[in-house]
Amino acid sequence: MLALIFLVTIIITTYIKVLLLHIWLQWVNCDCYNPLSQLTIKITRPVLDPFHRIFTYTGSWDVVALFIAYMISVVSAPVILKVFRLEPIFFYFGLVLLLKSVGTLVFWVMMSRSLTGWVGHGRSAIDYVLIQLTEPLMIPIRRLIPPVSGVDFSMMVVMMILYMLNFLGAEYMPGWVNL
Repeated sequence: MLALIFLVTIIITTYIKVLLLHIWLQWVNCDCYNPLSQLTIKITRPVLDPFHRIFTYTGSWDVVALFIAYMISVVSAPVILKVFRLEPIFFYFGLVLLLKSVGTLVFWVMMSRSLTGWVGHGRSAIDYVLIQLTEPLMIPIRRLIPPVSGVDFSMMVVMMILYMLNFLGAEYMPGWVNL
């Protein structure tokens, strides 16, 4: 039973991250013809299209995708905590799970960019998307801490900020560690 709960948890949290990636790609106006963008659109379209027909949105944030990611988080919180009934506290846990998913997604996108920067040197389509995703986070830090002798410390600063936010969440938000 634990293996099944683990598998369901992995599938649900991965889909939440794909929905958040969909929002992030739209926010940075990423190229829609890129393979990573196409994959994200194809994975999220079956769930988002019926809701987009009902609810329209304007702007750079896909609020419908964010709401669906939140609702999936709320529904998955009892599965992750191994409590199979829905209680009002799970709306809070859904928000905590969504915030942790955002942090995890940002962390892995930053790590992917650093690893592909060593191997591909920014020549592939995936590298281009990773650069588009991470630059809005790194530019403000680069203004404060410029590159020194060709070494850019902005990615390390973003990673340290993510770690600090994770520790603050673990200390001050109930349920952060369990989700």
